[in-house]
Amino acid sequence: MTSAVGATGTTGTSSTTGMKGMAGMTGPYPGRPEAVIVDGRTLSCEDVAAVALHGARVVLADEVLPRLARDRAVVDDVVDRQVPTYGLTTGLGSRSSYALPRDELAQFSVRTVRGRANAVGDPLPVPVVRAALVARVNGLAGGGSGVSPEIVPLLVGMLNSRVHPVVPEVGSIGASDLCQMAHVGLVVIGEGRAELVGEVLDGAAALRRAGLSPAELGPKDGHVLCSASPLAAGHGGLVLHEAATVLTLAQAVTALTFEGFRANTSPLDARVLGLRPAPGQSRAAAELLALLAGGDLTDPRQARRVQDPISLRCAAQVHGALHSALDFADAALDPELNGSGDNPVVLADTDTDSNTGTGTGEILSSGNFHTPALALAFDTLALALTQTAAISAERMRRLLNPGLSGLPANLSPYGPERSGFAPLAKTAQALVAEIRLLSAPVSTDPRHGADGVEDDSTNAALGARRLSTMLVRLRQLLAVEALAAAQAVDLASPAALGRGPVVLHAAIRELVPRLDDDRPCGADVDRVSDAVLGSDEVRSTLRALTRGAS
Repeated sequence: MTSAVGATGTTGTSSTTGMKGMAGMTGPYPGRPEAVIVDGRTLSCEDVAAVALHGARVVLADEVLPRLARDRAVVDDVVDRQVPTYGLTTGLGSRSSYALPRDELAQFSVRTVRGRANAVGDPLPVPVVRAALVARVNGLAGGGSGVSPEIVPLLVGMLNSRVHPVVPEVGSIGASDLCQMAHVGLVVIGEGRAELVGEVLDGAAALRRAGLSPAELGPKDGHVLCSASPLAAGHGGLVLHEAATVLTLAQAVTALTFEGFRANTSPLDARVLGLRPAPGQSRAAAELLALLAGGDLTDPRQARRVQDPISLRCAAQVHGALHSALDFADAALDPELNGSGDNPVVLADTDTDSNTGTGTGEILSSGNFHTPALALAFDTLALALTQTAAISAERMRRLLNPGLSGLPANLSPYGPERSGFAPLAKTAQALVAEIRLLSAPVSTDPRHGADGVEDDSTNAALGARRLSTMLVRLRQLLAVEALAAAQAVDLASPAALGRGPVVLHAAIRELVPRLDDDRPCGADVDRVSDAVLGSDEVRSTLRALTRGAS
């Protein structure tokens, strides 16, 4: 796509644990786009992250506004002919049999927004709101909603001008993100509250300062602003983007532990794995070997033991399962980012007269707002992250055991009269406990709906939100293991480290000295989690080392 229509304006910070440690909005930077072209078909997790975390501008592709105009002509025609249509000429939910008076359709749109803005709790972090906005813009850009065309450039203008609706964090049950996205709708009509350059204003004032004007809603517009699952999809895009990076970090930390433990790499041999090709394991093993390349550990004769504990020996199997879970989640997320989640949906006749804007078309009832596959994918990813967390904590504990590691007890150069890293094992277990608690499935909760009509839901937005917190905790846990592994490398003094361990060990030692006498280590963990495992430079270097491994 080379040609595009720009929107008005120019393009926060996290307030919850779930977004703590994610990259801030720093504007354009090497390797990331200054603008994301939205065409309704090709939005990726990387695009969502570029807009949500790094302030990339959003630009509408040329074909979007004509597509919206064709769909809107169908809506206008249905209204003119007074065809009974859910949410357009009838009420919503259990009131779908109630025919709306023609002269109240526009006001019904406004009441729809006001009446559904019922979310509660702390505001969602700005990056999550931006992710939801770009997901909704892309869903609308692809057609099917019948929204008034001028509303989409307004949403784009809000993104590019950094007008961020204040959206409370609790309110979606996964049967559309109605009660939360309605808070976005309030700002669109000049009501509600919005954050602009760190200041929370009423919606009208925020739009005015950004040079934007509130929208006048027409028939169906209010329902469109509240509909679909853009919060689950947008937030999901952020967490999948981060989860893929955290998996790379887990691989790198594991490689560093391999070096300190002097682990046996024969379980990573492609011939071994080929005898039972479990999903993802060959890819994980190849990445570990790529990280270890350049050192002497890739020769199994350098190992101290014939067979290592499972947390080392089967790292490729566990990390491979996480690869597989991410693939499943990617496949479930793509239709949510690049499809129409509206109900009802508009099917426009592509032969609509370009002069009059009229033509035949249909508006049909839809179940596209429902997200069971996405919710199941989020639950699956949560379980896979928990498996990865569990073996990280166990690898760290194995490093402390002199009978297994061949290193001084608790990795203290002074021996058993010092605590060394032993107390950090408790912190690791506490992190695993929290991660395990958060891995409970959310897609199987009891269902309750409007008078028995809306009798199923998915909790997909909740599924994405808890993944944010899990990823922060997992990164902290990996920082604990990385500290211990770096100390193990110092004590083991291998002749040559692999390329990945060299990068990670050097980055850690630049910030945290090796442990000599006992000292508080919690602050060291935070430094490694934030400034090493959270570093764009470290992340990109490690990704480059594993790129192409198969």
